[in-house]
This record gives sequence, structure tokens and C-alpha cells, in this order.
Amino acid sequence: MDSQTQTKFVVEQTKSPIGRPASQRQTLVALGLNKIGRRSSLIDNPSTRGMVASVAHLVRVVDGE
Repeated sequence: MDSQTQTKFVVEQTKSPIGRPASQRQTLVALGLNKIGRRSSLIDNPSTRGMVASVAHLVRVVDGE
């Protein structure tokens, strides 16, 4: 499958990782997030969904983009 044909979704960081475990901070960086309000477009696959689920309390999925 080509990355052009794969579906994507957008996540936005809504909370700070201060005081969170290092693994959650590293997950945010891996998702392309490091500041509140920053958005990242991600390919929709099980591994990415799992990463978003592990930091769901710090991010939100943005609709319509």
C-alpha cells in the first residue's frame, strides 16, 4: 500500500507531559507532538492507534482534517 492511499487522521496535543512517565513523553515525541496545541497528521494503522491510545489523556483526535 502506498502512503498516498492510506487514510490519515490528525491528533492535537491538549495537555502537558510534565509529571508523566518518560514513556508517555517519548510517545508524544514519536507522534510528532511536543507542545500544547501542536497538530500532527498520522497514518491510520494499529500501531499508531495504540500509541494514541496510550496518551489519550494528553491528546485529542481532530475531525475534518
